[in-house]
Amino acid sequence: MKGFSAARPIVVDGYWNGSGIVLQAEDAGELEARLKDLLFAWHEPSWYGADIDYVESDSTRKAKPMLLRPLTALDYLLSPQPVRMLAIAWSSQGEQLRAGALRIREALESGGFEPDWSRWADGERGWRFRDSQGQIEEASAWLAGWLGACVEQLLQEDAGAQAAWSGLARALGPALERRSPDEEDWYIGLGLKQDRFPFRIALQLAEPGDDGVWRLRAALRGRAPDSAWIPLERGAKPGSWRPAAGSELSLPEEWLPLLEERLAKEEGKWRTALPDWSGEEDMVKRELADEEAWRFLEQASLQLLDAGSAVLLPGWWDAVRKRRVRLKAKLRSATGSAEQPMFGLSQIVQFDWKLALGGADLSEEEFMQLAAQNKRLMKIDGEWVHLHPEDITRIRSWIKKNGGKKGLSFREIMQMHLQGGVVLDDEAEEGEELLKAEVELNAHLQQLMTRLQDTSELPLVDVPGSFRGQLRPYQHQGVSWLAFLRRFGLGATLADDMGLGKTIQFTAYLLHVRETGAAAGEPVRPSLLICPTSVIGNWEKELQRFAPGLEVRLHYGPRRARGKEAFQAFADGADLVITSYALASLDEEELGGLEWESLCLDEAQNIKNVYTKQSSAIRSLPSRHRIALTGTPMENRLSELWSIYDFTNPGYLGTLPEFRRAVILPIEKDRDAERIASLQRRIKPFMLRRLKKDPAIQLSLPEKNEGQVYVTLTAEQGALYETIVSELLEKLDTLAPMQRRGLILASITRLKQVCDHPALLLGEDASGDWSPERSAKLMRLVEMCEEIAAEGERALIFTQFVDMGAALQRLLQERLALPVPYLHGGVPKARRDEMIEAFQDPERPHGAFVLSLKAGGTGLNLTEANHVFHFDRWWNPAVENQATDRAFRIGQRRQVQVHKFVALGTLEERIHEMIERKQSLSEQVVSQSEQWITELSNEELKEIFTLRKEWLES
Repeated sequence: MKGFSAARPIVVDGYWNGSGIVLQAEDAGELEARLKDLLFAWHEPSWYGADIDYVESDSTRKAKPMLLRPLTALDYLLSPQPVRMLAIAWSSQGEQLRAGALRIREALESGGFEPDWSRWADGERGWRFRDSQGQIEEASAWLAGWLGACVEQLLQEDAGAQAAWSGLARALGPALERRSPDEEDWYIGLGLKQDRFPFRIALQLAEPGDDGVWRLRAALRGRAPDSAWIPLERGAKPGSWRPAAGSELSLPEEWLPLLEERLAKEEGKWRTALPDWSGEEDMVKRELADEEAWRFLEQASLQLLDAGSAVLLPGWWDAVRKRRVRLKAKLRSATGSAEQPMFGLSQIVQFDWKLALGGADLSEEEFMQLAAQNKRLMKIDGEWVHLHPEDITRIRSWIKKNGGKKGLSFREIMQMHLQGGVVLDDEAEEGEELLKAEVELNAHLQQLMTRLQDTSELPLVDVPGSFRGQLRPYQHQGVSWLAFLRRFGLGATLADDMGLGKTIQFTAYLLHVRETGAAAGEPVRPSLLICPTSVIGNWEKELQRFAPGLEVRLHYGPRRARGKEAFQAFADGADLVITSYALASLDEEELGGLEWESLCLDEAQNIKNVYTKQSSAIRSLPSRHRIALTGTPMENRLSELWSIYDFTNPGYLGTLPEFRRAVILPIEKDRDAERIASLQRRIKPFMLRRLKKDPAIQLSLPEKNEGQVYVTLTAEQGALYETIVSELLEKLDTLAPMQRRGLILASITRLKQVCDHPALLLGEDASGDWSPERSAKLMRLVEMCEEIAAEGERALIFTQFVDMGAALQRLLQERLALPVPYLHGGVPKARRDEMIEAFQDPERPHGAFVLSLKAGGTGLNLTEANHVFHFDRWWNPAVENQATDRAFRIGQRRQVQVHKFVALGTLEERIHEMIERKQSLSEQVVSQSEQWITELSNEELKEIFTLRKEWLES
């Protein structure tokens, strides 16, 4: 290869330039332009020369000087790796570099180096060689500089070196980075030299005795870990020391010859570190006033530590310096007792101001007297305390502003207690307490707070005797919790998972309120329940089932009571009035004319938008107790949680702008963990939320929980329904038996279609209006599926109608933003298997699975679903159970919730009741599905089919 010659090697020269090794060739001839690539052709640590930079040079030669980083240079000079056919030689200076590299490597491998005191200052560090006996090895300045640069590069880039240095820094503290004025002391502090003295010396601040004077004095202790400190007092002459008066320890004889010399040296260090603290005869001040003692504790002691001197401070100082005055509102003892019960968050509670300094509690007057002395350190009841002048100013201002205030609302007490106090000053050093105003609860309110935060501590109320059913343990606890909050006038949010029985718990609560009120001779006032239109019928049915003794009245429909007087007459004597969210704003005048015993919102997320007329009207309704029922207390925004709480406990979370500024923005923007924890503490006392997956809940649930979902018809559905029934009844007498049966079966199908959705009956295709607003059944299904999907669960939805299934698939996929497969008879086997496999994969997202009852009712394993909906009814329990068993079978890990939809006032309700009671029907007859209906008389058919208009939406 041209330019390569074994006879004339390239001579490499180099030097240390303060930051790295510079290499250059004396005469490379034609190879000068390619020299870097050739010299480092096989040197991997420099990426074959790619990591090596050129140094600017005045020389006109093509071969520019090359700069190698300290460790790169070390590696290369120990083992040069040029291209194999290139011959190189080293100049005398180059050979010195190679010899230096060998010496540095040995020092790094054996630990033969140490910090250099002479170069350790002003943030800079230097290192020097030492031998195995700890003796300093001389080295030229350039070699010491190269060694130091290698060490620093290791500390920056090598993980092991970084960890070792961090551990050393923790063990030695400031001494590692700050140079002591005395070289020998510095090396002793680093552990690189042995201290020959048998004792250690510190400057001690002694607490004042009866004379009230603080004293600075020397103290000695032996090297043994269990040695005690011996305090010393200075004699009349400099350097003359003796054990302090009252000390029971004496100085060992062997220390005396060394003592004067060592103490004189330490005094010099103290004077250097504290130039403003010199006393008589150029000695460090011996007696200090209170202000000086505080300055020594707060400032001078740190200066001494930085200088490498030991300091002995009173044992209480570290705790006292971080402790600040605590302003407390001490509640009077009777508040919250039977003699002085509370009723609501607005109840005013009497208190007295007091201030806590350490373990001492002072009255407002006593604190002001102490503050007037203008001392930073003082002893109260045998305990030293530290007063910040700024704290005194702030507390004086706080007391002046609130001095006349001797009562706090229970809302303020709750907030102060749950948040650990109101911060008066949020500026605090690390580890220091914040300056706060706190509340000190009495025994009655402390017990109340404990029970609010831990429902297991609540006393259980007796299950009402008129309750027709059995409460599961967690439901009994829920009723007791509602009753407990009611006792104190506190609103409640019952936020149990869907399917855990919020309806049953509220029903039992209503019975409890009625029975306890009657026992106490109190007048019975009605309660008000506001719920979505789609569940009004469900509530009426559940109340009839579990509390038939309650007088329940529906304020609903076009013939409802209008006007204040008419409405009051309608509500008089009722235990519960049920109405809808829509009517709450339309009939605000009527509903607002009574003070309700309890005001309950079902599906309370309906008031999440606080600015709507509906939300405003509901919040204005007067009541003794407010309850919110919801499975989703917060769907998307924290403002929704605020809205529910502002209904149950108005003002508890502040105004919405205050809540947005203090809570919503820090949490939603920065996920502030402290704000999240604070919010959780504040909402927990007034929200009871149990999940189906909670172990305690799972143990008390049956394996399969079946229930009906009662819905009403819309006005459009009602009109269509009545038309079909009228046509049927007109023709019954004119038809032959076979024609009669056919017409009845066709009418049943059409009525089922109406109850599902008007578009299904009218034959509208996918482009038609299939909106949920036209069908209360569809609207309720969408609401429930959204809640199920939000909980990460899955549902099976069975329908008899292919077009209905397709509409359900389209709508749910749009609303849930999740895949919703649809299995019907026209789906090929391969596609059917793909659907099932995908739905059964827990890693693949799904919201629901829509199935036609015939195609999906048997032979499928769909255990990833734990909710089953029968959207329209087959009226054959065996068939419906077979469909349910697609989810409720071996492999199912969770409880299965079965929801059977029933349209109130229609044949769906009548036939469901007949099946439930098994009146006039045997299971053999029922198993024939709708066939048995065709054999009923005209009067019986009229009774079953005729629409009861009280359930028709207005």
